[in-house]
Amino acid sequence: MTDTQRRGRRIMMTPEERDAYLREQRTCRVATLGPDGAPHIGALWFVWDGGSLWLYSITRSLRWSQLRGDPRIAVVVDDGEGYEELRGVELTGRAEFVGEAPRTGEPCPELVEPEGLFPVKYFGMTEMPHDGRHAWLRLTPEKITSWDFRKLAGLT
Repeated sequence: MTDTQRRGRRIMMTPEERDAYLREQRTCRVATLGPDGAPHIGALWFVWDGGSLWLYSITRSLRWSQLRGDPRIAVVVDDGEGYEELRGVELTGRAEFVGEAPRTGEPCPELVEPEGLFPVKYFGMTEMPHDGRHAWLRLTPEKITSWDFRKLAGLT
């Protein structure tokens, strides 16, 4: 094992640390691919249910149209100011469209959990507001990479 691999294992979050981190963070950066292969990155709010990352996206966005053509997606959630404070999670896989688009609130069993988590996290309310402009994307990651440089500095 190389020094880089050993260091990577030392800074990797445990599954419990990763789940707590994803529950507390508010903004992620989402990378999608255009028809010519050019990447597009934009910020979004999200919720994590312990197995999937749920993204509430405007259906008329470039992100939405690119994912219709190519569902491959990468998402990064990170924070930290100084080097020794950097931490984050990268999730990659394929986006799935869930529920009607745009979302109007029609019953959808798959959306019960994200629509219970999202309004509490972002709006301080229990009912999910529907504006007729957004809809749900689900990323059940094929790969997850995490880092917490605070572990190297002995801050955790």
